[in-house]
Amino acid sequence: MIYISRQEHFNAAHKLYNPKWSEERNKEVFGPCANTNWHGHNFDLIVTVKGKPDPETGFVIDLKQLSTLIRTHIIDQVDHKNLNLDVPFMAGQMASTENLAMAFWKILEPEIERISPARLHSIKLYETPRNFVEYLGE
Repeated sequence: MIYISRQEHFNAAHKLYNPKWSEERNKEVFGPCANTNWHGHNFDLIVTVKGKPDPETGFVIDLKQLSTLIRTHIIDQVDHKNLNLDVPFMAGQMASTENLAMAFWKILEPEIERISPARLHSIKLYETPRNFVEYLGE
């Protein structure tokens, strides 16, 4: 099994805030991430697929096609957007990096299967250089 990854980048704002809680509780749990006026991140997204190389091309997946798919279905939807307000697939959810990674999986998995016999292996999403999540679809 070969694992191959494509990295993309986007900028987005969000706020972590539970409307069922008081302002004090939100600040206690989420700190500056509950800022009334939002806050932003420079996200790095790494999509890893797995499979066996095609005998004719040597590719597990055509990275140009994978990049186009990620840009079309994810990056164009979230780049320079407010994740809480501007992104329909995040409506009604806490705009945490964890939930964002799971939403990306739901979008990308069928799209990857449509263009390749490769399978989505993981979504790694860096919110900062030190804070990231990895989702394996489980």
